[in-house]
Amino acid sequence: MQLQTFLADDMKAALSEVRAAMGEDAVIISSQKTKGGGVMIRAAVDEADNDVGEDAQEPANEDADAGQPNSRFRQALIRRLREPASDTTGRPGRLRFDRAQLLTLFARHRLPDGLAHLLAERAAGAKIADMTLALAAAIDASLKPAPIDFTKAKALMLIGLNGAGKTATVAKLAALAQLAGRIVMLIGTDTVGAGALARLEAFAEHLGAESVTAATATSLAERIRDCIVAGTLPIVDTAGFDPRQHKSAIAMRAVAAIENLETVGVVSATGDAEEAGEIAAGLADAGARRLIVTRADLSRRVGALICTALCEKGPFAGLTRSPFVAGGLEVPSALQLARLLIETDEESVQ
Repeated sequence: MQLQTFLADDMKAALSEVRAAMGEDAVIISSQKTKGGGVMIRAAVDEADNDVGEDAQEPANEDADAGQPNSRFRQALIRRLREPASDTTGRPGRLRFDRAQLLTLFARHRLPDGLAHLLAERAAGAKIADMTLALAAAIDASLKPAPIDFTKAKALMLIGLNGAGKTATVAKLAALAQLAGRIVMLIGTDTVGAGALARLEAFAEHLGAESVTAATATSLAERIRDCIVAGTLPIVDTAGFDPRQHKSAIAMRAVAAIENLETVGVVSATGDAEEAGEIAAGLADAGARRLIVTRADLSRRVGALICTALCEKGPFAGLTRSPFVAGGLEVPSALQLARLLIETDEESVQ
């Protein structure tokens, strides 16, 4: 298996370089933004076409792949993308670009018409024959990945609707911060909601962290200031609110303005896609500087995820798709989001 890394100004240029250097059989293994604003793509091509069956052996140069994604996984991925569009396994193959078919796939995931046609137009404009790669180029034009750097974060506050998964996400972020070497403190501001503080305290106990309450914006600001002085990372859980309600958004914006506090909006993947987009935009207007999508494992349709990830007003910090605290936060690439939309078994999205 031949592996190469390509750097370019944008996704379209990078994919052109991949095809020129490795041919049409190359498969994109990973893609990510570079600090300079460009794109880095890692591509692979199997040099032994006759060995791509289920019984294929590990490549002879396995040692050269040390530290890279699992080589067996890469082989399986290449086999899958080389399958014809319809095979006896019923799995989706490597589809050639077809605008009408792409719009049909978008409709299955309940993407709003405006976003669906925008992505289809951009994908067609990419002039890439492969459907998945064309859509990845289209998504890349709008995607603004912004993973949280826990080594530099001073204070984090999660906001969103009731039931969006804020408290569980607070625990996940706290676990990630601890892995980054930070001491964390969980702060609960919902002193009215039934069981809200008890659940936060249970997560804190599980993580071996301290939890406190802050009933007012003034007390919250004091808690945050004390944590920063002590070198502790405070992560704040808040009561649910609807950011589309003007008065509620204004009130939250005032809290989000607390010095050194970074506000993160939380949107559930299980909701209506168009509403998710509205909520994401509302959270950004209410002070959220990043957006997280929760419960991606519970939704067959990814419309809400895509609408939030491509929200013009808020950079995308990642998604959660595990009920466990150790599940963490994933930051999918444009290619991974394209695969979620295209490479889904038809029976799973009806």
